[in-house]
Amino acid sequence: MTQWAENTDLGRERGPLGLLRAWVEVLVNPRAFFRGKVAPGDQAPGLTFVAAVVLVSETVRLAVIDGTYPIISGQPTASALLWVLFVVVLVAPAGVHLTAALQTVILIGTVEDRAGVSETVQVLCYATAPCVLVGLTNPWVTGVVAVWGGTLLVVGLSEVHSVPPELALAVAAVPGFLAFGYGFGGYEALATVAEQVGAAAGGS
Repeated sequence: MTQWAENTDLGRERGPLGLLRAWVEVLVNPRAFFRGKVAPGDQAPGLTFVAAVVLVSETVRLAVIDGTYPIISGQPTASALLWVLFVVVLVAPAGVHLTAALQTVILIGTVEDRAGVSETVQVLCYATAPCVLVGLTNPWVTGVVAVWGGTLLVVGLSEVHSVPPELALAVAAVPGFLAFGYGFGGYEALATVAEQVGAAAGGS
């Protein structure tokens, strides 16, 4: 799951500019992006992409919220760096691998003529694009971007595996909840929003 396609005409551009362009394209025109920028055997750019998303979100979280990471030996700066590296290098890739494996199993059981595992990995990675904002820890923002990410996952699976949107929604339900509802905090955020709306309605 760390392979780079040898033919660089396939998939997305390399480097920081390609990373930024992929982020903009998947947000602005996801169908065209998933149709033209997801290539067989090109998982590494996708994993780099999700690592960048998590890096930004965790850096923002550390900047705006105190006490979100354990401080080791009274060294807050070094502890913050270690925490970010831990999340980006270990937690994020492990989460992607496990969720992609589950998504692949579901696809195998439901879609006969489908694309490969690497394309599924890439769809999951690029669908995390909106989640750069979860570090703000605002439940309204987190709820919106989690739903947005889940929607991108459905769109990507539909395009890459050539299945109807309703089938893509069905096969993405559980992996999407794990990735965006649990991993990026969407479920808790939406529950908080529902409580706030309920409280406001009850007080009016």
